[in-house]
Amino acid sequence: MELYLTLGIIAIGIFLFVKEFFSIDTTSLLIMAMFIVSGVLSPEEGFSGFIHPATLTLGCMFVISAAIFKSGIIDGLSNKIIKLAKIHYIVALIVFTFVTALFSAFVNDTAVVAIMIPMALLVCKETGINPSKLLIPISFAACFGGACTLVGTGTNILISSYAQKSGLPEFGMFELTSIALILAAIGFFYMFVIAPFLLPKREKDNDTTLIKQAEKYMAEIILTDSCPDINKKISKTKLVVDYKIQLLTVIRGTTRIRDFSSDFILKKNDILKVVISPEDLINLKDTKGYSIQGDKLRENEAKEIDISPTESTKNIPNNLRKIYEVLIPIGSKLASKSLKELSFRDVYRSSVLGIRQRNEMIMQKQNLSELKLKEGDMLLVYSTEKDIARLTAQHSVFMLSNYEKQKVNYKKAIPALLIAIGVIGAASLNITSILMSAMIGCLLLITTSILKPQEAYEAINWKVIFMIAGVLSMGNALESSGGSALISGFIFDVMGDLDNRITLGLVFLITFLSTNIISGKATAGLMTPIVISLATALQVSERPLLIAVMLACSLTFMTPIANPTNTMVYSPGNYKFNDYLKVGTPLNIIIWIAATFLIPLFFPF
Repeated sequence: MELYLTLGIIAIGIFLFVKEFFSIDTTSLLIMAMFIVSGVLSPEEGFSGFIHPATLTLGCMFVISAAIFKSGIIDGLSNKIIKLAKIHYIVALIVFTFVTALFSAFVNDTAVVAIMIPMALLVCKETGINPSKLLIPISFAACFGGACTLVGTGTNILISSYAQKSGLPEFGMFELTSIALILAAIGFFYMFVIAPFLLPKREKDNDTTLIKQAEKYMAEIILTDSCPDINKKISKTKLVVDYKIQLLTVIRGTTRIRDFSSDFILKKNDILKVVISPEDLINLKDTKGYSIQGDKLRENEAKEIDISPTESTKNIPNNLRKIYEVLIPIGSKLASKSLKELSFRDVYRSSVLGIRQRNEMIMQKQNLSELKLKEGDMLLVYSTEKDIARLTAQHSVFMLSNYEKQKVNYKKAIPALLIAIGVIGAASLNITSILMSAMIGCLLLITTSILKPQEAYEAINWKVIFMIAGVLSMGNALESSGGSALISGFIFDVMGDLDNRITLGLVFLITFLSTNIISGKATAGLMTPIVISLATALQVSERPLLIAVMLACSLTFMTPIANPTNTMVYSPGNYKFNDYLKVGTPLNIIIWIAATFLIPLFFPF
């Protein structure tokens, strides 16, 4: 009965991963809860993922990565990167992919890509290179770089830690490097020679185009004598209830009011700057009490003051507001929530004018406040420099437009770099485990004031931590219920007489196909106990099969959800789902065939 419960819960989990009803961390915790409630795992076993070496190591690596990025080391290279990239498209392709791969081998790949995207968009804007020709290769390069070391990707850490908990030797820091570099060389050849012909060439859809599109939805409305909204709270007005406007600014006499709560009272002759759909604007023109202003007011036509919901911020001079283009990064606290749930306007003192989800630009045709935000979404935010900087500092968004490099803080950069080298060096020389060296590195970063404790806490992507804890419960349940032995026994019965290389190739194939549908970490959590049991049944070394799972989870390119970096470049590159299939499928097939032949050469059965 326990076995059937386990397989049933895993089937439900895979269904939820694919359908994306909930965020991936929520789904992982839901699976964990089902295992505990059903009695498949005890509470101690279910929650053991939170103190698993993989979870702790990954949390520490987030902190170390944050220290490196905060010091501005990568930003310090931005001038040289951008200068070289402007020479020619191929040069830009080579520079961005090599730099991305190099840093992704040692620090968080999503953070590397988060810095590279605005740099790449800046180069595209100034040279005429289409962003769709550059951003997918940057994402793929991050995958190849991450596969080269143990700490390059969370799946490598997860699989190594799981293997160690199962009594197998821990993987070395550079154990995968030789084979991963060969596969990276194959992948880079493909990206430089073949991919440019497969990558789409579309109209640029970055800051200028989207901002102009947003401006088409802006209008200025004057409340005349017979207007039904006079002396009403904003939230109760016909403009909001019937015409679904977003109110940006109120001109009252010589005063420009930019910040207000939902209880703000409108007055006669107020001039409202709003975002409204063209259809609703047409209907509003025929409604008594509203006059549509044809010409936009200049910014200097009214005195600017701040009227916010709290008394403490009244009458404070406000900076000029602009439209900023931002992206919701992996792990953002904005993801999986609507603007209404976030109280976005009141909390962040900014207005969202439009949202790009996947390949769809959503303006006022839908009620933006009710729309669930997703990781990888692009937002057009009407805000001040100060308020948008606050959102960026909280890692809620990162800037795509108005890119400015961070200055290198050498007092922090050099010690942070030395500590990171020490963490990697100690683990690679087997002085201590990666977990111990990473923990010591984190303590040094905090005690030397390179990072404040609050900054270290904020650097950890808690969604990933919760997701891994939940995913590990699947592996524990499979192992304790006998599910992994059953599945591996079935595979052995079907493929037991085949050559070991063919079996390895099929493991690689199943893994990368699964990763394209559900997350790599979820796939790793499922496949690791199965291949360990399969290796026992085949009476071969577990090493080559585990390496196959590691590489297949990392080197997956066929869908925008195959890995976090693919998701991040989806909207800025103006890609469609088929673009990933078109560019990523041939590369995945090439890597699959090459890995099947190469893995046994480096890791014999």
